[in-house]
Parts: sequence; structure tokens; C-alpha cells
Amino acid sequence: MIPAGRIRRLRIRIPLLLLTFLSLSCGIGGSDFAGGGTGGTGISTGSISGFGSVVMNGVHFRTDNNTKKMLNGNEDKSGRMDNVVFAVGMIVTVRHGVGDNDAQKIEYRNNLEGPISSMSSGDNTFEVLGQTVVVDNGAAFALHSPNDVVEVSGFVDSAGRIRATYIERKMQPPRPAKEYEVKGFVSGLPTIDNTFLLGLLPDGSVPVVTVLYAPPISGFPGGLENRMYVQVTTIDTMPSGGRITGTRVEILPPRTDFPDKSIVDLEGFVTAAPSGSGNVLSFAVEGKAVRTDDATVFASGKTAADIQRDVRLQVRGAETGGVLSAVNIIFR
Repeated sequence: MIPAGRIRRLRIRIPLLLLTFLSLSCGIGGSDFAGGGTGGTGISTGSISGFGSVVMNGVHFRTDNNTKKMLNGNEDKSGRMDNVVFAVGMIVTVRHGVGDNDAQKIEYRNNLEGPISSMSSGDNTFEVLGQTVVVDNGAAFALHSPNDVVEVSGFVDSAGRIRATYIERKMQPPRPAKEYEVKGFVSGLPTIDNTFLLGLLPDGSVPVVTVLYAPPISGFPGGLENRMYVQVTTIDTMPSGGRITGTRVEILPPRTDFPDKSIVDLEGFVTAAPSGSGNVLSFAVEGKAVRTDDATVFASGKTAADIQRDVRLQVRGAETGGVLSAVNIIFR
């Protein structure tokens, strides 16, 4: 039995493989590259693999007192060490100088927090608020039970499931009633019954759960729209008939939304199979449109033919008109 005072501090971390690193070509950066180029701001998104300061995608991002650290929308101003604020496995977005690794802002947002409604030991999956979580680490999976309240961070695969890289048990039963949260992309609009579909891919190809909400909702002057990324707050513990009731809905920026012309380093699973021929391909990573060409450099002897659905990789390149033009592809 875990003492009540320690339950909220219990973290079950899924270890990651040490990340290898590939220097960018075409004059962009070296072995410490964290976005490439000179001047401006770089954006790197991936899972934390270590500390000293924060290690992600094979890069040590330096932090200091000026680094803004965000946890689920709230700034941490405690002055705590990086390895106390964050944890290995959390997927974060780091904004940093291009040409240096000085972290200006590190932001973590979980995928969801809620009670486990069902578990399947056959494939190491469990359900939380209608979303399927895949736990590749069998030992970590075995530590959980139905009705545990967990916080999950992970990548999204082509089936719209969360491939967990970090799980924290927040509470064990019996538990008091509380609000839970689940994030995803809106689809299925318009409807006539104040509902929308919520899924983890922006094209709505694999919606997970139906959300019933009571308008009006503050902060939506034009109303909800398909492909919006939102956080739904609910007191439901599991979908009833595939539906949850949202007490609040908040628009959030998805972690794959980058300003035009920004230098980007994106890690994730291929969620849309490539189209095209040779080295000129279009595909998606977590729903983000990516394009390669004859100048794209592939790591470790890999080629464009190795880009397949649900392959985990890292894309480095520049955001151009809503498409990430890949300079490097690193397979994970």
C-alpha cells in the first residue's frame, strides 16, 4: 500500500533509448545543433531523455534563471532544478536560439489526465476517457490497475493511439470526484445536438470519443471549428455510450503548429503513409505535413523508402506554408 502522502509524487517512467545525433548538412549547425541556421528562434519538439540541463533529441539545451518553464499551461517560478520540474519521457517543446542551445522556453503539456477505465494485457493498452494508451514497457504496464488516475505523455500513431513515453500515477482508488482533462482535434462539425468528435489527428480520420458540451463557450467568438486543437475538461470517469460531457473547452496550440519560416526539429511517428516517388515524398508526422526532396539527408544508411506508417523518426527542417521541408531525417 502506498502512503497517501506519497501517491501524488509517484512517477512511473518509461525509459527511452539514448538518442543518437546527426549533424545537419548544408551548412546548418554541427553536433550541438538544435534547429540550425543563424539568428532567429528554433523550435524543437520531442521526449526528454536526460538532464544536465535538459536533453532532448540528442541535444543538451542549456537552462538558466531566464528560461521560462511551463507545465500544463502554468509557469513554474519555483527555481527548482530541471529534473524536478520535468521528468524523463515527457514530451516538451523547446524554443531556443538558432545557432545555439540556450533554452528560452520549455513547455510541457500532457495528452490527458484521467482514470483508467479498462486494461488489456494482451497488447499492453489501457483506456482513459475514450483514448487508447499503448505502454511498450511491460513492467510499467503491470504497475497499473483499473481506476488509477494517470497523467500520460506520448506520441500519436496512425491509429490515433497514444504511445506513452511518460506515465505518472496521480491517484489510486478510492478517489474523490474531480475534474479530468483530455486533449485532441475537433471533427464532425456541424452537428445539431451540441456534440463534436475528438481525436488525436487533425484530419479527423480516427476520432476517439464524442464530446457533449453546453454552449455558449467563452473564448470562441466564431464557435468551434473542425481541426481546432482543444482541451476538454470533464467530471466523467469513462465514456458512456462513447460520449463524455465537457464542462469546459479551451483552444490550445498543437505542438505541431509552427510559425512560418521557423527552424524546426520534430520527433514522432509517421501517421500518414508517404506519397510521391524517389526522394520527393509527402507524408505526415503526428498529422503534421512533411516534405522531402533530393537534398534531404537520411541518417544511418536509411533512404526515403524506409519512411513507412508508424515508423518513429525525427525531422529537421524549415516550416514553409504549413509544410515542414525536411533537411534531415533521423530514424529512431
